[in-house]
Order: sequence, then C-alpha cells, then structure tokens
Amino acid sequence: MDLLTFVLLAALAVALIVYSLLPRKHDQRETVKRRLAGERGTDEVAEIRERARRNATEQLVRKATPVLSRLVMPASDEEQTNLRRKLAAAGYRHPQAQTLFLGGKTALAILGLIVGAVASAYAGQKLTSSLGIAALGAGLGFMLPNFWLAMAASGRQQRLREGLPDTLDLLVVSVESGLALDAAFKRVGEEMAFVHPDLSDELRIATMEQQMGLPRSEALENLARRCGIEELRALVSVVLQAEKFGTSVAKALRNQAESIRTKRRQAAEERAQKTAVKLMLPLVLFIFPAMGVVLGGPAAIRMIRAMQENPGLGGG
Repeated sequence: MDLLTFVLLAALAVALIVYSLLPRKHDQRETVKRRLAGERGTDEVAEIRERARRNATEQLVRKATPVLSRLVMPASDEEQTNLRRKLAAAGYRHPQAQTLFLGGKTALAILGLIVGAVASAYAGQKLTSSLGIAALGAGLGFMLPNFWLAMAASGRQQRLREGLPDTLDLLVVSVESGLALDAAFKRVGEEMAFVHPDLSDELRIATMEQQMGLPRSEALENLARRCGIEELRALVSVVLQAEKFGTSVAKALRNQAESIRTKRRQAAEERAQKTAVKLMLPLVLFIFPAMGVVLGGPAAIRMIRAMQENPGLGGG
C-alpha cells in the first residue's frame, strides 16, 4: 500500500503540473472583456501571463515528445512513409504530426502500464497476475492511437465522399461557363471551404502543386492518392482520359457526378435492406421475451393458484 500511495501521489503531482501549464478559457474570456472595456494595463499583464504559460507548455511538449517518440520510431523509411500517409489521410500534415503521434503512443503505453500496476496492486493480485495486467494496460495504451487514427481517416474519407457530388456539380458549372480546368479547381476549392472543408483543402493543395510547376496529371494523381477513396480515383482517371482523347471534360464530370449519386443511393438502399436483418437480434433477445412474459404471465399465475388450491391437480 505504501507503493500504491506513492504512485497515486506522483500521478496527482504530474496532473496538477500539466493542468497549471494549460491555458484557461476563463482567462481568455476575461482578457477579451478587458480589451473591449479599454483596460490596457490589466490586459497587457494578462496577455504576458497567457503568453508565458503557452510558451512553457509548448517547451514542455517540444522537449518531451521527441524523447518519447524515439522509443517507437519506425526503423525503416517505408514504415515512416506509411505512417505519414496515414496521418495525411486523417488530415494531419504538420511536420511534427508523426513525432506527436509516436510520442502519444509511448505516453499512453506508460500510462496504461501505471494504471494496470496500480489497479492490480490495489486488488491484491499476485506478482504474475500484476505483471500480466500491467502488460495488458500498456498494450491497450499503445494500440489506442492506432484505432483512433484509423477512425479519423475513415471519417475524413466519408466526408470526402459526401462532398464529392456537390463539388463535381460546381466543377461542371465552372467548366461550362468558360473557365479552364485549373481555374475551375481553384474556384471550386475556394467556394467549398465552408461547406466541405476537407475536400476544399485537397483541391487547394492540387492547385498549388500545379502552380509550382507540377504537371496536371501528376497533381491529380497525388490528389487521389492522398484522399484514398475509389470515387476520387475514378474521377481523376475520367478527367485524364477526357483530356488525352480530346473529349468534353464537362460531360465527363457530369456523368461521373451522376454515377457517384447512383452509387450513394444504392448504398443507402442496401443499408435500408440490412435493417430488418439487424433488428432480428434485439427482437429475439429483448422484445420477444417481454411479450412472452406479458402474454403468458397471467395464465401462468392462474395455473399456479389453481394448483395451490387443488393439490390433487398437481399429482394428477
């Protein structure tokens, strides 16, 4: 129990230190209010304190993250490239995203190890059981960021799919109105920033790559590779083929938009058809037993009373 008390106190001290370094929303609101009221002196003091707290937090993260990330850094360049691609698919393209992700994995693994050891010690488990629980906690903490990254990438890809038909409609309107394809991509990327920001960012990146001298075909292929969805790969293939054979790009985009809407409608119908099958399990486990109790309960009660009043019926 002395070891348990020491571990709990150490964890509490670390949590209080981290909490003291984090910026507080209440202080930010008070700063804005004082600024609007014209209180310059107090406002400057609050800004200095907030800036110092933010700098201390950034320095702590900057120093601790590389040390933690080195423990689980991928050994080969191919694994590092795959990790960067996964982070980019989830929308994290910051240069320090890989370091922060790996540092988070190490920190959660250590936290899971500590929590597992404390829980096993508090429960009075044996040494072998305590080691197993601590290893399980470390493994769960180490794998949780991978699950989170997969869910984030899947959610972003779903948002890209949902915004693709509207984006194609705007591209068709822009191309038919006389804009070139590069200018249409740029304009649509700007217009879709508030409705579908993820797809807008991808279109802007493709536009910037073309402005920096990258061929259009390579920029569009990079766009499809970054997003990682089949619909966008098909769109890029259709656009490149239309340019190669000299056919109408607007017509190809319109056909692709109709095809995507048809696939989305078919997917919705498929999910609707699966609903009846998915409802069978809760019906069998929860609703049917309740209905059986409601319908057969009174008859069972009457039968029991009749058998108690006439004992000879039971031995019949």
